[in-house]
Amino acid sequence: MFLDRVKITIKAGDGGNGSTSFLRNAMTAKGGPDGGKGGKGGDVIFVASKNINSLIDFRYHKKFFAENGQNGSKRLMTGANGKDIEIKVPCGTVIYDCETNKVIADLFNDGDKFIALKGGEGGHGNAYYKSSIKQAPHYSQTGQLTKQREVLLELKTIADVGLVGFPNAGKSTLLSTISNANPKIANYPFTTLYPNLGVCQVKGQNFIVADIPGLIEGASLGQGLGHYFLRHVERVRLILHLVDISESDGRNFIEDFKIINNELFAYNNELAKIPQLIVFTKIDLIDSSTLNEKLEEFNEKIGLPYITISCATYNGVENLKNKTIELLSKIPPKPPIEIEEFDFDKKDIDTINITRDDEGAFVLSGGKIDNFIRGIVLSDTRSFAYFQQSLQEMGIIDMLKERGLKEGSIVKIKDITFEYTE
Repeated sequence: MFLDRVKITIKAGDGGNGSTSFLRNAMTAKGGPDGGKGGKGGDVIFVASKNINSLIDFRYHKKFFAENGQNGSKRLMTGANGKDIEIKVPCGTVIYDCETNKVIADLFNDGDKFIALKGGEGGHGNAYYKSSIKQAPHYSQTGQLTKQREVLLELKTIADVGLVGFPNAGKSTLLSTISNANPKIANYPFTTLYPNLGVCQVKGQNFIVADIPGLIEGASLGQGLGHYFLRHVERVRLILHLVDISESDGRNFIEDFKIINNELFAYNNELAKIPQLIVFTKIDLIDSSTLNEKLEEFNEKIGLPYITISCATYNGVENLKNKTIELLSKIPPKPPIEIEEFDFDKKDIDTINITRDDEGAFVLSGGKIDNFIRGIVLSDTRSFAYFQQSLQEMGIIDMLKERGLKEGSIVKIKDITFEYTE
């Protein structure tokens, strides 16, 4: 089975919590805080691999979570960092942020890496908070939490040449004739259900050919199977447009040519800029006089360069290979997609949200609040004093008063609930 578009969920590891610990041994009279820092959470990393040609591995496995950092320990021991998770994808995979639909990465070449999400930072242990006025802090900092994100993986086949045309135009047959590919071949529509790739060798040079599954009229609007695979044409440098000039399926060959081009350009105007060579196939099925009449008709109505071939008799195939390598020598490789600067993994440390629950209590949330309370322990006198002072300095008390805060009001921050007093 071939899969070239899939949505997955990813999450970096949470940071480990800092430790609250005090040194206790026979050699130390008074001891002191020795709680270590929590470990950093693992990153989520995408890696392009030339050994994969489909996204089928993601059909059932759609959640990828990096390992959490471990908690700090006594004797200033830092917790172990969480292991990164590497997600291997085919070369040519484009990654979209599902929330904004923006492209965040284009893994074009073998070995390309993209760190999608970075692990949360570990929390400080209580040793970090020791000072001349805080000799024995009984609190530490929790690790930074990370959020799940959804991304869309879309495979755009990387090939030098794309074969397009109606079903039964002879694309799979040509691919098997000029390359090392072994596609399924049969005389009925939609034999090809996914893009096939092959390597063609000409005069000591190689080029990659992609057989794009059969397009039909309306493909760009979702008709038939072709619309699933139009994206695979975007990467190619040269289009070989195969047209069955024998009209063995009862269609008009000139109309076939027009319909396929209309579908390509309707899908993406940029496809009109890709050089195109017309290849008339199955010339062995008609006599030479009929062939000449059809070619004259095409010259009068269309007038574009073409080559005639028969894969059954191999007539014209070598000429086609030579012409293809000649054209490719003049066409530069396609570059990866230019990524708009966009901080996909931006940590929220600025937002403050104030709401009221069903009982009328004020509920504070947001990135700034989450980051702030990581080091707050209400049971510790100094920590609670710092908590109160910070609420005032951050302007949160004034914001609450604007929303109706008064003496005796209940305020909730995560799992912290307190009554406000002037």
